[in-house]
Amino acid sequence: MARYLGPKVKLSRRVGVPIVDTPKHTAKRQLTPNGIHGYRGRRLRDYGVRLIEKQKLRFHYGMLEKQFRRTLDDAQRLKGNTGERLMQLLERRLDNVVRRAGVARTIWASRQMVAHGHVRINGKKCDRASARVEVGDVITFRDKIHSLIRDNMESIVGHQVPEWIEFTPAELTIKVLSVPSSDQVPFDVNTNLIVELYR
Repeated sequence: MARYLGPKVKLSRRVGVPIVDTPKHTAKRQLTPNGIHGYRGRRLRDYGVRLIEKQKLRFHYGMLEKQFRRTLDDAQRLKGNTGERLMQLLERRLDNVVRRAGVARTIWASRQMVAHGHVRINGKKCDRASARVEVGDVITFRDKIHSLIRDNMESIVGHQVPEWIEFTPAELTIKVLSVPSSDQVPFDVNTNLIVELYR
């Protein structure tokens, strides 16, 4: 399985916004360019603006280009606004649902949890981070990892679980209540620019 193994803060610096809600990425000094004078930047052309928007979204969900393009193709086949459908498909990825519930702090931590076989959908083990959850699905975890999950939850105090999922901390279960709407996504990105990029 191909995946990005390089420095993660570099990705936030590249697109100019924190792609993960951790102090390492949100610190102002981390988002400023390196060097004595820093990179002053130049005005981006239309293509550059659209590319940055796409990279923001891709980095936030920890995807490679081929995976992202395949998801966009799926969104274009669905009825309705392609940008909204794209966000719904990305939000309903298994690794993202685990992250949104507050069980893991970053997308990379939640992906590792899934890849190591600790996550079950409706009682069946699922080790594919890209697996798409449907409305009504119940996600549970192996007993082995419960202590790690509780430690993670203590380190992310004040985490807001989105309304489209229901997380029960006592039983460590996640239930998908509905399809997420665009205003329930806590990451600001212009999906129209991304759709225009691929036209």
